[in-house]
Order: sequence, then C-alpha cells, then structure tokens
Amino acid sequence: MDLVSATVRWFTDPADWAGTSGIPNRLLEHVAVCAITLGIAVLIALPVGLWIGHTERGSRLAVGLANLGRAVPTLAVMGIVAPFTTLIDPSLGFIVFPVVIAMVLLGIPPILVNAYTGIHEVDRELVEAARGMGFRERQILLRVEVPLALPVLIGGIRSASVQILATATLGAIFGFGGLGRFLVDGIAQQDVGQTWGGVVLVAGLVLLSETVFAVAQRRLISRGLRAQAAAAPAAS
Repeated sequence: MDLVSATVRWFTDPADWAGTSGIPNRLLEHVAVCAITLGIAVLIALPVGLWIGHTERGSRLAVGLANLGRAVPTLAVMGIVAPFTTLIDPSLGFIVFPVVIAMVLLGIPPILVNAYTGIHEVDRELVEAARGMGFRERQILLRVEVPLALPVLIGGIRSASVQILATATLGAIFGFGGLGRFLVDGIAQQDVGQTWGGVVLVAGLVLLSETVFAVAQRRLISRGLRAQAAAAPAAS
C-alpha cells in the first residue's frame, strides 16, 4: 500500500502538473519525439518494404538486415552515436539526436518486415488479373496490393509505435526529457511515487497507442476482406 499511496500522492500533487518538469510538458515531449521518430521510420521503411514485396528484389538481404537490427540494443546505439552527433551539434547532439536516431532504427524493422510480408502475401492471381487488365506496376501496387495489405502494414506501424513509446524512456539517461525523466529522477532521488508514476504514464500511453492501432487494424481487416471479395471475380 505504501507504493500505491506514494504514487497517488505524486499524481495528486499540483506541483507535479506545473512547469517544464510537470507531467503535461514531459508527456508532450515524449509524444513529440516518438511521433517524429515513428514518422521518419515510416518514411524510410514503408517504401522499401513495399518495393521489395512487389518486386521480390533484395528481399532476403533487406529482411535479414531488418531482423539483425532488432538484436542491436537501443541503449548501445545511443551511446555509439552520441559522440558523433555531439560533434555536429554540441547543444542537441548529446541530448536529442541519439534518441531520435536510436528510435528510428528501432522502428524500421517491424515496419519494413510487415510491409514486405503484407505485399508478398497478396493473392498472386489478383495481381496477374490486374496485369491482364492493363494495370501498370505502380497501379498494381497502389490500387491492388496496398489496399489488401493495409491491415498488415498497420500492424507493423502498431508494433513500432509500442516499441518506440516504451523504449524512448532510455533517452532520459542522456539528459532528454519525456516520461523517462520521471524514472531516472525518481530512482536518483529515491522517490517511489515519482518512479512508479512515470511507469504508470508510460504504460498508459503504450496501451492507448495499442488500442488506437488495434481498432484501426480491425476496421482495415474488414475492409480488406470486402475488397478481396470484390476483386476475386476479376481474377477468375
């Protein structure tokens, strides 16, 4: 009960909701860096995954590198890039850039692999039927394969989002803000309420993201099934 009461006291203290170190500002910092890094990861990984899924060129290499990237510890990536980014920008190079780079690298593998898998698993008969109807390769990708693969594509972004939101807390070790600041400062100050308050906020944010993407994925699955049923007569 001491743990619960300490956490409740921390949440109900008005001082913890004000200023640059308050919950709203830290939450905004966390969401902002995660949204930016997720967006960058999508811009990099999604086109590559769609291309290799459609053409089957370089699929083994790309998927292999993506899976290898999952094995690289995120904290190690931050530590490796920090000295170089600090040389480029002394003010943000140690605090912000390592977090952004590490989170982008963390988000790329699930997005790329799911994009490849989603396009690769589209019924080839539908693809060949589209070619027979005179569709160009780009039209086949955008008008046939992507709509049918959307649930899998969203699944990759969903997975990347959860990983980034949870792991971005490590940035506080390098001085970055966000919700990880509550964990690091709480441990350093032996403030149980602050530490577990940060844990609750991160968990809540992850669950919210998971719920939003899960709802979107279910709706896209139902739409994809309808689209596949509508396209099936053209392939026969």
